[in-house]
Amino acid sequence: MAKENRMFRKILVANRGEIAVRVMRTCREMGVQTVAVYSDADRGALHVRTADEAVRVGAPPSAESYLRIDRVIAAAKATGAEAIHPGYGFLSERAAFVEACEQAGIVFIGPPAAAMDAMGEKTQARRRMIAAGVPVVPGMAEPEADIEKARAFAAQCGYPVMIKAAAGGGGKGMRRVDSEREFDAAFGGAQREAKNAFGDDRVYIEKFLEKPRHVEIQVFADGHGNCIHLFERECSVQRRHQKVIEETPSPIVDPEMRAKMGEVAVRAAKAVGYVGAGTCEFLVDAHMNFYFLEMNTRLQVEHPVTELRTGLDLVRWQLEVAAGGKLPLAQDEVPSNGHAIEARINAEDPANGFMPSPGKITYLRLPGGPGTRIDGGVYPGYTVPMTYDSMIAKLIVWAPSRDEAIDRLKRALSEFVVKGITTNIGYLKRILAHREFLSGDYDTTFLGRCAKDLEPVPNVELAKVALMASAIHQFQLDHKRSRQLAASAEGAREAHSRWAEVGRIHALGRSGGVR
Repeated sequence: MAKENRMFRKILVANRGEIAVRVMRTCREMGVQTVAVYSDADRGALHVRTADEAVRVGAPPSAESYLRIDRVIAAAKATGAEAIHPGYGFLSERAAFVEACEQAGIVFIGPPAAAMDAMGEKTQARRRMIAAGVPVVPGMAEPEADIEKARAFAAQCGYPVMIKAAAGGGGKGMRRVDSEREFDAAFGGAQREAKNAFGDDRVYIEKFLEKPRHVEIQVFADGHGNCIHLFERECSVQRRHQKVIEETPSPIVDPEMRAKMGEVAVRAAKAVGYVGAGTCEFLVDAHMNFYFLEMNTRLQVEHPVTELRTGLDLVRWQLEVAAGGKLPLAQDEVPSNGHAIEARINAEDPANGFMPSPGKITYLRLPGGPGTRIDGGVYPGYTVPMTYDSMIAKLIVWAPSRDEAIDRLKRALSEFVVKGITTNIGYLKRILAHREFLSGDYDTTFLGRCAKDLEPVPNVELAKVALMASAIHQFQLDHKRSRQLAASAEGAREAHSRWAEVGRIHALGRSGGVR
């Protein structure tokens, strides 16, 4: 972190897609120049077009580009960037990256390496939270690589259990296991996924809570000893541990519970000397008991709902704190207004097992209107690559109440049109219309349990119209082709007749019949 409160002249954004664009927008408002980094697959990406400068860092695979610490640091040095904003994912939670920035004399816009280390390795974080008096889900005290020992612990803990990556989050390297016969395959799968996502295959085991809600608290700390929370986010609408829809306030959190969770989150951040934006994730059981799950030492994907609820710009706060500034508000000064909901727009096909749907966007219409925000990373003509995460945009709405926010999000989704690729927009509409979501009484198993309910309902009348349109279109094609063939044949006959006539004239001329 910078020692004095002087705003940066230029920063490098070590990320891609919508989060890179979102960071650059705030930088532009603050008069801060930006540098983008890009792989060969992202040469024409929106974040490259948005930045003041751009530097190539390698081939499409993340391990050869966005995860190359040496190349990102070299890009910052070459362009004179004073600081690096990591966004989320990639290098955002790598303590080694923070240390490399420090060694290069570049400010890392995020927590210090020690705090990241303390919270980044999940079992170490659990031990620290227990010592700080923070409630945690029962689980391992250390990561375990030995499958025999891990299986024995799971049996002792009692199924179902969760296998989780020790070095990262975001749903990567995570498996729910309901019985011992599933354990070995899940353990190996979690290790491989953790290795691919974080370069670290260590995993640990936690007890799986029944009917769990995923509620997180946004915390913010500066380098002057101040730390506050910016309320909660409800993140229980998940598919395979990946968040799909987030909202704030949570439908289940009352003022007393909010105050308790916020106090615990601030205590957790202070326990590790945290600085910057961070998120403490909790599981809430059916009896409204909450347990510390993990801390994400970065800005979250879903941070816009907090921004709309509070009216604050969290990226601006990040830059100001990293430049040595103090938090501009005390805890009792943080505003809270209305209800905000975010939906993640993904290039994927829900009807085909949510397979990624890369390709060229041939048409794009974005929604607008009051209380409607788009954080996107694509444009008409852009080709969505297969190499990276499938999220292409986030649609966020605000309204005075939850019911109004849901209605606004439904309206905005109906205006959101993407052609050339398949998206999950229809799936999101069905979630918003589901009685369980509307009631607010849902948990992290909602999408899995209600998968059948969320499948598209065939429209018989629409199918008839489509069949008729197809038949008419085929008739028109056949009719056009038959006319072309007839015209060609007539042309050939005419051409043949003209040549025959010329031949007869020449013959008559030779015989003297024509002078």
